[in-house]
Amino acid sequence: MPSNGMGTAGLVLGIISAVIFCMWPVAIVVGVLAVIFGAIGMGKARRGEATNRGQALAGVICGVAGLVLSLVMVAFVIATA
Repeated sequence: MPSNGMGTAGLVLGIISAVIFCMWPVAIVVGVLAVIFGAIGMGKARRGEATNRGQALAGVICGVAGLVLSLVMVAFVIATA
């Protein structure tokens, strides 16, 4: 049985991070978790323990996108204060 939980969790958290980037404190935490879970999921897929390498990769990409958007939001908040 493949263990696809980490890749799926990374994808879900990455999507959430990218969507809620305006709530930047939460989005940063969720984005970091997405990158971590996605990387673990990709490692499991590489070892043959999971079958969802694409989902794990998408989780890493969405997590990084959410982090970048959140950091831009932080910079915008600081610049306008």
